[in-house]
Amino acid sequence: MRGCGEKLTAFLSELFSEDTLPKTVLYSLDPTQNALLDTVIGCFQGTEAVGKLQHGAAWWFNDTKTGMKEQLRALADLFLLGNFIGMLTDSRSFLSYTRHEYFRRILCDLLGRWVEDGEYPNDEKTPGMLVENICCGNAARYFGVQK
Repeated sequence: MRGCGEKLTAFLSELFSEDTLPKTVLYSLDPTQNALLDTVIGCFQGTEAVGKLQHGAAWWFNDTKTGMKEQLRALADLFLLGNFIGMLTDSRSFLSYTRHEYFRRILCDLLGRWVEDGEYPNDEKTPGMLVENICCGNAARYFGVQK
């Protein structure tokens, strides 16, 4: 993956230097590369959009409780969680919609543990706002959708 990370960085750097880097959602099939991907994403943010580059939701092989938790932790470790656009829906599959509920439960469980461990503010408003933004607000703002 080292070569892929270098190639991705070079590609994004070229677009960034030419001021042509669009809002972009990147996905990884290899969970061991989440930190690398998140670090690269963090290097190419811009003022024209909050969370201009995004690490897309855990998908395919990562679309499990463990995969989702690991990705959420990686995003939080690099201060990207607050801008995360959350879970996506595979419009071809009716059962895809249940994944949003599953994702919300995993997110709330993880956040609740951080609150209990004193790693996140222990009030209803702060964690509640984070969950609302990750599950709806951030994506609406990112894609320009009116709520």
